[in-house]
Amino acid sequence: MTAFEWGLLLLLSFLWGGSFFFVGVAVKELPPLTIVVLRVALAALMLHIVIRMMGIHLPRTREAWFAFFSMGLLNNAIPFGLIVWGQTQIASGVASILNATTPLFTVVVAHYLTADEKMSGGRLFGVMAGFSGVAFMIGGTAMNALGLGVLAQIGILVAALSYAFASVFGRRFHTMGIAPLATATGQVTASSLMLLPLMLIFDRPWTLSWPSANVVAAMIGLALLSTALAYILYFRILATAGATNLALVTFLIPVSAILLGVLMLGEKLESRHVVGMGLIAIGLAAVDGRIWRMLKPKSAPA
Repeated sequence: MTAFEWGLLLLLSFLWGGSFFFVGVAVKELPPLTIVVLRVALAALMLHIVIRMMGIHLPRTREAWFAFFSMGLLNNAIPFGLIVWGQTQIASGVASILNATTPLFTVVVAHYLTADEKMSGGRLFGVMAGFSGVAFMIGGTAMNALGLGVLAQIGILVAALSYAFASVFGRRFHTMGIAPLATATGQVTASSLMLLPLMLIFDRPWTLSWPSANVVAAMIGLALLSTALAYILYFRILATAGATNLALVTFLIPVSAILLGVLMLGEKLESRHVVGMGLIAIGLAAVDGRIWRMLKPKSAPA
């Protein structure tokens, strides 16, 4: 990836790292399905305003909207719902570890479903190193809790697998000539249309108490920053860097979450965090490929 793409990936990890915090606040007062619908619906509203101001029009072909609904299911409806529900059963640290399996799934899925992202020994080593860094950084306390909430853990693993399929499926938008901003808008619009009837049936939102100001602020941040803006970056990176490189963002999410805690909440940066970030850096470099090119002996000039 280029330096610009790495910068976008870091920014995306910062936005998605904040989503675990926002969900942790909202889930105390709102049911999971309502949280997911508010997240995608508010993001869709904001993105429609943006594309209208920029003069961008969504495609109206059946092929494009089939892709939007498929992407909305794989990238929003299934994983968002499972992760939010999972966070009602298990700690955010455990959820972060399980969510960080996304690159592992993506390497396998991309290997079988793409022609240009085949698995290599170096890429597999990088994924394993990155995952080890995440687990080390989260610490033993969260690892000891992995035996609790088995169904919630399985749910988040299924969410990670869904993200992997979404990353590979989403590559087609670039070949279809649909701009990243239009793709992001179409995806969250489709997922809103799919999930709204389910929310009305099961959560009956008119029976819920009005949420507190903290929850309202968390939902705004979750929708506008961690969804609308994040998906603009997501499809921009996917179009140029590929599914496997994009999946590396799940390794960076715990890093950004911890750094946010240190900078904004006064939390202490421990030695395990530093070691974990080092392992993640090694993993990122290995998947990127340049570490192997540096170690490869140069051929002698003719």
